Amino acid sequence: MTISYFLSFRDCARPDATLSKDDRSLFMAIVRSTPGLRNALVFTPERATDPYVNDGPGPQLAAQLYFADIADLEAALAPAGHLQALAAPGNLPSLAGAEVTQQAMRARAFPVPDPTVGVAAGAPFCTYLVSYQGEAQDLNAWLDHYLRNHPPLMARLPGVREIEVCTRIDWRGSLPWPRVNYMQRNKVVFDSAAALRTALASPVRHEMREDYNSLPPFTGPVCHYPMATLAVTP
Repeated sequence: MTISYFLSFRDCARPDATLSKDDRSLFMAIVRSTPGLRNALVFTPERATDPYVNDGPGPQLAAQLYFADIADLEAALAPAGHLQALAAPGNLPSLAGAEVTQQAMRARAFPVPDPTVGVAAGAPFCTYLVSYQGEAQDLNAWLDHYLRNHPPLMARLPGVREIEVCTRIDWRGSLPWPRVNYMQRNKVVFDSAAALRTALASPVRHEMREDYNSLPPFTGPVCHYPMATLAVTP
């Protein structure tokens, strides 16, 4: 099982606020040195047009941290854990007005025809982050439909490099930020924002919408954000 820990920083009063380069470097340095970390992704807003949704700009900063075991994540989130540095006073000043949310989930990877991200090491790529934030009437039936039907469609998007679906788990942590309990997150990864735009303009996107419309009943918002992505390795 792969554990993912999500963080999101959004300044609702200043939706166009940006993360400073210094704060991004500090954030990545703290994350990179986390004991037990397998790898991490750091997301900042990107632009792409979806024919079905327009959820506005993404959060100023989001991150997905991967751990092989929940014990490693919980150690990093403990009262004296390494990731407490992210919340230290004075750190990340460009995010001082942001609302922060956090959630741990199980990550499920699905195959794609060509999984090699076609960018140089350390260069940004593009991720389409989606969150299902509400509740299903029958979560088992909802997940069964989604996991059986939607990833095979996503795998047919032109240029897709990675597909992942994350489902919620119980977890412990002591960072001082509110938790969310989204029932699912998923993402598709592309070499660039241009490649994502091409995929969203393809006929497969319409097939995905048809499948979305056939999902078992659920409530709550569904948010879609194109995000520039940097990989972080320990």
